[in-house]
Amino acid sequence: MDISKYKILLASKSPRRREILSLLRMPFTVVTIDGIDESYPKDLEPEKVSEYISNKKADEFLKRIEEDQLIITADTVVICQGKILGKPKDREDAIGMLKFLSGKTHKVTTGVTIATKAKRESFSSDSLVTFAPLTEKEIEFYVDTYHPYDKAGAYGIQEWIGGVAVAKIDGSFYNVMGLPVHRLYQELKKF
Repeated sequence: MDISKYKILLASKSPRRREILSLLRMPFTVVTIDGIDESYPKDLEPEKVSEYISNKKADEFLKRIEEDQLIITADTVVICQGKILGKPKDREDAIGMLKFLSGKTHKVTTGVTIATKAKRESFSSDSLVTFAPLTEKEIEFYVDTYHPYDKAGAYGIQEWIGGVAVAKIDGSFYNVMGLPVHRLYQELKKF
């Protein structure tokens, strides 16, 4: 992959995305901006929301980067029965989301944008995750122990709940964590 002429910037507050990107063994710097508008048109198909938001994030960062910088932005949503589950507002919201996901298969979609001042590429990656049925006690234990308020769908697959609830994954594990690193690597090679 010859993107060595660029200084790579990961635009994310997520420690999980930093951890995943570090698997590629390339130098990068984390950058953040507070208050980026993550709204989307209500009539947008749920599967297109994460890529739409990833592009909105890229728009904000492109105003601030230099010619020799390459920015990577991402957004992850959980979709179950056509409903988008974002980050929970509070404990009650997190418990409600996990009750909704219990015993069902849902889709995790991560949209990624790679951009420089001169070029931009976007893509999204989907994974299907099947949850075993969860008891209320299990859900409350997870929420009270892990406080998953910064995670789409109110869960982190790499945490306790991934071990006890995830019966099956069709797609990338890392995509469910928040960054489809295999696909990102392929796109960076083409970029």
